[in-house]
Amino acid sequence: MSRVPRPPLDGLIDDLYYLAGAPPYARLMLPPMPGALLIVNLGAPFRIRAGAGTAEYADGCVVTTPTRAFEFGYPPWTRSVGVHVKPWGLAPFLPMPAAELSDRPVTLEQVWGRPAVAELRDRLATADRPHAMLTVLEQELRRRLGETTGLGLVRRASRVIAATGGAVAIGGLSEAAGVSSTHLAQRFKALIGVTPKRLARTHRFATTVLAIDFAAPVDWGDVAAGAGYFDQAHFGHEFRDFTGLTPTRYAEVRRRFLREHPGSALDGWSLPAD
Repeated sequence: MSRVPRPPLDGLIDDLYYLAGAPPYARLMLPPMPGALLIVNLGAPFRIRAGAGTAEYADGCVVTTPTRAFEFGYPPWTRSVGVHVKPWGLAPFLPMPAAELSDRPVTLEQVWGRPAVAELRDRLATADRPHAMLTVLEQELRRRLGETTGLGLVRRASRVIAATGGAVAIGGLSEAAGVSSTHLAQRFKALIGVTPKRLARTHRFATTVLAIDFAAPVDWGDVAAGAGYFDQAHFGHEFRDFTGLTPTRYAEVRRRFLREHPGSALDGWSLPAD
């Protein structure tokens, strides 16, 4: 189950969710997305492979807006509550710049400290139903909400990027905001972990792929042209950069997920990696 939090958290967070059960696959690949994740783990540890390294996460994890694909390794039964966060939404809850966590998932303890996370997990574990657990998590986030310098600037620019599906002139963003392109990039790096240009690329790719009906044949040339890519080769390069797969292989894996686990709560953006 999931739900949108009350104001002011709804300006930072897409939704709070509860997840429990057997995962559809032992390993799932998560391509870069225009958003961040915060997970409080209540079950057996899970693993994340980022680049060449793999780490185990017992208490949970924080993932800022990524630039590369991650691989999640799940136990036979998983249970967690979490937050799908808008690109800028983690900044008020982090004690460090988001750039320090770019493509480097960290444990929740590394962000909030062991005593605080242990207490939160105890409160979540003793809640009597998923709705109550999401309320506990929302209360914790509201309690931790703090002022963040430059958040308004980054939020406004990010919303323009999202509204255009990434098809926006980055130079125009800084001009409209009345700041230099360097200042805007610095604020984005500090609060989101990526530059405006990278966020726009991610939005553009995600918007394009999520609009594809993989139940029908896909004309990749038409898709690339419709999304405004220079040509099909450029689009193919973006596909490999974001997923490590060719468009054709991505379609095969997506269809496999739809065929083997229709309606799965983990379907939508993640892909089977095994």
